[in-house]
Amino acid sequence: MTTTTDERLRRWRLVLGGEADGTGCALRGRDAAMDGALAALYRAAPDETARPGRGGRRGAGLGGSAPQVARWLGDIRSYFPSTVVQLMQQDAITRLGLERLLLEPEMLAAVEPDVHLVGTLLSLKHALPETTRETARAVVGRVVADLERRLADRTRSALGGALDRSARVHRPRHRDIDWDRTIRANLKNHLPEHGTVVPERLVGHARARRAVRKDVILCVDQSGSMAASVVHSAVFGAVLASMRTLDTRLVVFDTSVVDLTEQLTDPIDVLFATQLGGGTDINRALAYCQSKITRPAETIVVLISDLYEGGVRDEMLRRVAAMKAAGVRFVALLALSDEGAPSYDHAHAAALAALGAPAFACTPDAFPDVMAAAIEKRPIPRHLIEGAGQGF
Repeated sequence: MTTTTDERLRRWRLVLGGEADGTGCALRGRDAAMDGALAALYRAAPDETARPGRGGRRGAGLGGSAPQVARWLGDIRSYFPSTVVQLMQQDAITRLGLERLLLEPEMLAAVEPDVHLVGTLLSLKHALPETTRETARAVVGRVVADLERRLADRTRSALGGALDRSARVHRPRHRDIDWDRTIRANLKNHLPEHGTVVPERLVGHARARRAVRKDVILCVDQSGSMAASVVHSAVFGAVLASMRTLDTRLVVFDTSVVDLTEQLTDPIDVLFATQLGGGTDINRALAYCQSKITRPAETIVVLISDLYEGGVRDEMLRRVAAMKAAGVRFVALLALSDEGAPSYDHAHAAALAALGAPAFACTPDAFPDVMAAAIEKRPIPRHLIEGAGQGF
C-alpha cells in the first residue's frame, strides 16, 4: 500500500469516525486523540452526553463535568486552528447545551473568544454569577478589541474620504480652493504652449470642515437571531461616534426601543446594555428614529434586521417611504456579520426594494463601502447587493 493511499485512508477515517474496521486504518497517537475530541462532540446524541460509554463501545460525549469540558477545550485548541475551534465551541453550545458551564470563570478562561461566544454570553448575562461577570466582560472585551483593530482604520479612511468628497464645493472662495484637485479636474484644458491649465472648474472645500455634516442613525434588531449583527453594530457605532464629522445615534429594539447613544464611547457597555431575544417591532423602532431626524437631507438611517416584523407592517413601510421622500438615505441590512445568507422575511425585503430601499446582507468588511456610498448619495455598489433589487 502506497504512502498516498495510507494518507487517504487516514483522512477518511478521521472524517467518517467510528471504529477502524470501516477503512482498515487504525488511528494512533495524536490522530487517535484528535478523533476522541471530535467523537466527544459529534458521535453522541445530546441526551447521551452525561452517560459516556454504553454497551461496551468506546464512550463519546462531554458529560456534565466542567473539568472534563475544560480539558476538551484545551485539547481542541492544541489540535485545530482557531477558526475550527470557534466552530466546535459553537456546536458544543448548541448541540450539547453547555451554556450553563459558561457561567463558571474557569470555563470562560478556557474558551476561544469569538462573536458567537459573545452572543451566547450576552443572552446569559442575567444568569451570570458575580464571580463570572468580570471574566465575561474581559472575554467580550477581547472580541471587541479584535474587531476594532480589524475594522476601525478602514472605516475611518473610507468614510473620511467620502465626507471630504461630499464637502467639496465648485464655487469656492480663493482661500478655500483645493489646487491639487482643481488642476486634476481641468487637465483637459492644458495649454502646453503656455505651460498652464485653464481652470474652468474650481474645486474647493466647504468653509466649516470640522462641523458635523451627516447624521447617522443605526437602528438594530436585538432579537436572538441577530446576535452577531448586534456585536458588529456596537463596534461600528463606537467607530462612527468617534468621527467628529458624524453625529451618530445607536438605537436597539425588540418589542421595545432603547437609545444607547450615550454609551457609544464604550462598545462593551453597549453590548451589556442589549437584551438579546424577544419579539420584534420594527415599526415602533422606526417611529422613534423618525422622531430624531432634524436634517432629513443630511441623515442616513441604517436598519439592521431580518425583517420578521411583529408590529404593523403597512405602517412600517409608510414610515420608510416618508423618510425617503423627505430626503433621508435609508439602508436596510438583513445581517451585519461574516456568516452566510441569513434567514429573513422575503416579502418585507421585496416591499422595501419596491420603495427603492433594497435589503441585503452585508459583511463587516463591506460596511464602510455601503456607508461611503450613502454619504456621497450614490448607488450602493452592485456587487454588495445580493439579489435584493436596484441601488437606493
